Formats: sequence, C-alpha cells, structure tokens
Amino acid sequence: MHNKFKPLTLAIAAAATAVSSQAMAGAFQLNEQSVSGQGTSFAGRASTVNDASIVYGNPAGMSFLDEAQITGGVTYLMPSTDIDSASGTATGTNDGDMVPDKAIPFAYYVQPINDHLHFGLGVYAPFGLITDYESDFQGRYFGDYSHVEVATIQPTISVKFSDQVSAGFGVTYNRIEGKLGSRTPGGATVVNPDGSTSVAGDGRVVVDGDDEAWGFTWGLMYKPWEHTTFGLAYHSEVDYDLEGDASFENQVVPYDHPVLGTIPVSASLSTDASLGVSLPATWDLSVTHELNDKWTLMGGVTRVEWSSFDELVVKNDIRQIEEVQNYKDSMQYALGASYKANDQWVLRGGVAYDESPIRDEDRTVRVPSGDRMIYSLGAGWTPVQNLTVDVAYTYLDEDNAKLSQEDPLRGSYKADYDNSAHGFGAQVTYRF
Repeated sequence: MHNKFKPLTLAIAAAATAVSSQAMAGAFQLNEQSVSGQGTSFAGRASTVNDASIVYGNPAGMSFLDEAQITGGVTYLMPSTDIDSASGTATGTNDGDMVPDKAIPFAYYVQPINDHLHFGLGVYAPFGLITDYESDFQGRYFGDYSHVEVATIQPTISVKFSDQVSAGFGVTYNRIEGKLGSRTPGGATVVNPDGSTSVAGDGRVVVDGDDEAWGFTWGLMYKPWEHTTFGLAYHSEVDYDLEGDASFENQVVPYDHPVLGTIPVSASLSTDASLGVSLPATWDLSVTHELNDKWTLMGGVTRVEWSSFDELVVKNDIRQIEEVQNYKDSMQYALGASYKANDQWVLRGGVAYDESPIRDEDRTVRVPSGDRMIYSLGAGWTPVQNLTVDVAYTYLDEDNAKLSQEDPLRGSYKADYDNSAHGFGAQVTYRF
C-alpha cells in the first residue's frame, strides 16, 4: 500500500481496510450445527450417527438412519473478553466484552427413499461474527464494528453400497452479509462554509456488502467391524464476490473553491465497493467405537485450509488496494465419550483443542482470537420412541491473544485479549 494519498483516497482506504480486516479474519468458523455433537465437543462428527444433523457432519451417515426424521435446535453463545495492557497513539477506553450474546439456529430433514438411497436437507450457519466496541475505543481506527453472517442451505443425497460402506454428496447454497465500521483520525484543519477554519474530529467509515455463492460437500463412511465406524467428510471452499456500499462521514477532502482555490473541507461521501474473498475448505476425519452396550468413544481431527486466504484486493472508484493476510492452515482435535444409562438417557462429554489460523503478527482488533480449548457436557433424553431431546453445555477458553497494529495513517494500538465463552444448546429430533 502506498503512503501518499489524497484525503478522499484515505477515506476509501480506511473502508477497504475495514472490509479486509473483518471479512476473512480467521477464527470465526462456527461449530454450532448440532447439539448432540456439541455434547462431545464435536468428537466423532463425521462418524457418529445420532440424528438428522449428520447431514452436516457427514452426508454419508444418512444411509444409517432407518426412519425419516427432523432435527432442529439452537445454541446460545455468551462470549466474554477482557482487554489488558492496552497502549496506542490514540486516547480512549478499553472496556472489552465487545461480542454480544448470540443465538445460532439450525434444522435438518432426512427421508429414506429406499434401502439404498436417502435424501437430506440442512439449514445452518457455518461462519459468523459480531464485534461491537464502545464509541471511544482506543483501537477504533483499526475497527470498531464488525458483523458478518453466513447462512447455508444444503440438499444432499446418500448411497448405501452395503452394510459397511456408504457415500454422500450435497450442494450448498450460501449467502454472506456483512456490515463493517471503523473510525478515521481527525485533527486536520478544514475550512468551514463561512470561510472560518476549525479542526475536524474523528470520521467514520461504514461498509455494507453481500453475495450468494455455491459450494459442495461429500462424505464417506466405513464400518469395517460391527462396533467401529470411520468417517471422512469434506466441505468445499466457497468463493464470494461481495458488492456493496462504502459511506464516509466527516471526511477531509479537497474542494475547488471559486475564490480560495483548492481547500480542505469536511464532507460525507459514498461509493460502490467490491471485494472477492474465499471461505476455506474443511476436512473432517473421525472414528467412533462402541466399547460395549453402555460406552461409546469418539475421536476426530479437522483440517481447515485457511492458507488459501493470503491476499485481499478491494476494488473501488478511486484505486485498487491490496493487503497481504498470510493466514495458515489450522487443525482441530477432539476426544469424546457417551454413556447409555438406560433406554431413555444418554450422557456425553468431550474436550477439543482448536488452533487459530491467525499468526501473532497478523492479529487485528476485529478478530483478536488465539488457540482455544473446548470442554463440553451433554445429554440426550428419549421419553417416547420417536422423540429425543438433546441438551449441551460448552466452555471455551482461549489462550491470551496479543495484538500489535501499526499504520502510518491510523497510528498504533497494542493490547492483550483474554477471551472465553459459554455455550448452551438444545435440540429436538422427531422420527416418523
């Protein structure tokens, strides 16, 4: 990026930075697509067939459901953030807790067509993020508001080749929406309409954009022995071309005055903006083993291919802006177990380790996250044969995340972020 900009170009650059920092910053991939899976920290996600949520976990698993069924539920997330050791060129506050509580819903349907074919449909959220800092946040020039939501609809077919082998394939229709805000530094002297001068305060940049795109998913499931199941599932990369608006409030721009010549004035501006981004592909490999009639063990490894997200190019009416992101592929590891207490109750527990794709030198105020541990407990209750209610609780604890951002135009900001979250999930499965 070049340092010599006209004032209007600086405003566009600030908006573009808001998009690039938010739209694909790592560690906002969501796991909340199944409460029965949540209870084991998503261990065995691609190999454990509990209910219709297997449409997401591994579409091949639909072949092992004997009945048509509907599964629907929601996970309510309660994040918490403390900001410590903050410093920077700007003055301001560091309240933390900038991520509001959020409910994440999902729903699935599976219908056997015959002994070999199953149809499934899923609606879920694979990615999402909200950060909403206070208006006087010290790091506001690097971002003070971010809202990104991705919703997916997935029709799916599975084929059962034998009692041991099945495969599944689905297409995904994905919609992304985002709204991003940041402050721009004030302090410049401007000329008022009456000819007097004053010092401009902070400006504000807001970017809105959305797009729709298609992807796909496939899975394999293999039962080499009666009580052991292996699963492999793949969710494709999805490419988006976001189109939207960039608006700028209280920006210092050059104005050709008929008497005074070119003078700096404060104005509100707007322009079209576009950005191409890719959400990463995901590989899930897991195993489920039934020790006996009571105990089942699960394990899983997930690879998220964030390294495809290495550069962003923002197009606008003024100039092209490029930013290097330098993300890395990340891994997730999970172990879990379930205990069948009786015909009505199943108890679950699990632990997982989730690597962040964000390198320390690339961490931003928009997604200031680090590596995390996930601890979960859950239960399934089947009061009657065709109805199951699942509940789960998750505690997420992140490593201390240090960030240090510097820019010739926005100054600097350094801080330590301590993030954690509680997740409460409930779902209902009805079989018919």
